[in-house]
Amino acid sequence: MCIIMLVLAWKLEAPNMGFFTKEEWLKGMTLLQCDCIERLQGKLDYLRNQLNDTIIFKNIYRYAFDFARDKDQRSLDMDTAKSMLALLLGRTWPLFPVFNQFLEQSKYKVMNKDQWYNVLEFSRTVSTDLSNYDEDGAWPVLLDEFVECQKARLAAL
Repeated sequence: MCIIMLVLAWKLEAPNMGFFTKEEWLKGMTLLQCDCIERLQGKLDYLRNQLNDTIIFKNIYRYAFDFARDKDQRSLDMDTAKSMLALLLGRTWPLFPVFNQFLEQSKYKVMNKDQWYNVLEFSRTVSTDLSNYDEDGAWPVLLDEFVECQKARLAAL
């Protein structure tokens, strides 16, 4: 999935990945003031720039969890979570490659909403050397384990 498609789906308030209803499409195109393909193409930079606003990005990030999960599940399967994290954080979070590798090797099969939300907060607040990570903070165990693994990896270098 292209990140612009995710932003567009967010703008359309589409609840399901893979398709837009006619109503969602018409409502969204009206809001975007697009009545033809050329106007929609002209909005691509606008949609891309939405990602630069931290509050809007947080809204899109949170939207992505429910958008990407199977509707009968409360969590994201780990392959989907990794793909969506790569799409949303892969180019901007310096620790993403090692976090993704950690997820690849972890025991976790799913990511719940609390973990999902906290990954964004972690990516925004914890420095790349993990020096400001508060072990007594209210982070999910998943992130505690990532920090422990990363610190062990760095100590071995």
